[in-house]
Amino acid sequence: MQIFNSTADWLIFRKSIPAEKSIGFVPTMGALHKGHLSLMKKSVDENDLTVMSIFVNPTQFNNQNDLENYPRNFESDSNLIRAIGVDAVFFPTKDEIYPNHYRYRIIENEKSKIMEGAYRPGHFDGVLTVVMKLLNIVNPTRAYFGEKDYQQLMLIRDMVASFFMDIEIIACPTIREKDGLALSSRNIFLTKEERAIAPNFYKTLNSHNPTDSIKKELNEYGFGVDYIEDYFGRRFGAVTLGNVRLIDNVKL
Repeated sequence: MQIFNSTADWLIFRKSIPAEKSIGFVPTMGALHKGHLSLMKKSVDENDLTVMSIFVNPTQFNNQNDLENYPRNFESDSNLIRAIGVDAVFFPTKDEIYPNHYRYRIIENEKSKIMEGAYRPGHFDGVLTVVMKLLNIVNPTRAYFGEKDYQQLMLIRDMVASFFMDIEIIACPTIREKDGLALSSRNIFLTKEERAIAPNFYKTLNSHNPTDSIKKELNEYGFGVDYIEDYFGRRFGAVTLGNVRLIDNVKL
């Protein structure tokens, strides 16, 4: 497994890959869990080479404390990646990704303004910008994203289509704990008591009751509710439990 910290070094390697070889790409922010591993495994199974990136993207964070406290453990992550059979890891610095700071960005004016976009203004500008940059750098055949961040997945698909990018976006099912809690890098911040309550988020969201009823039930469990919304044939939710914000979605 090769690790690249600079775009220049990666591009030299990228040019050495024969054109007939398929490349799968899994972009992450690190703090890997079984959900990330499922994306990597799928890519390894479906492509000649698999590349993944680890980059904690500062432009998608609204809260500086959230950025600073985001879990980082490259040594642990790299061991997991190596065991899966990933061929290359792109692990750039902020200056590599944003050499012009944040002067140029991708802005979407419809789907990015609702739900997560309404509660985290500018979040999806940062997400779409960094994904566009990474897709241009890696130039993969396929890129893999989890359905847990379904709004993000829809926006990335739309962006790739709108800019005529010859990249297949592969959606992968949400990976859950046995009790239904969607895997997330932020779950480690739940206290023991909060972790016991957390599965009720998915259970309640998946009940298909009216949204007002779901909000009331979540409040009774102790969740703070940001939104419960039905869009695009799915039900989306975002809640807080203690200091941890959880998002999830289910198909209607």
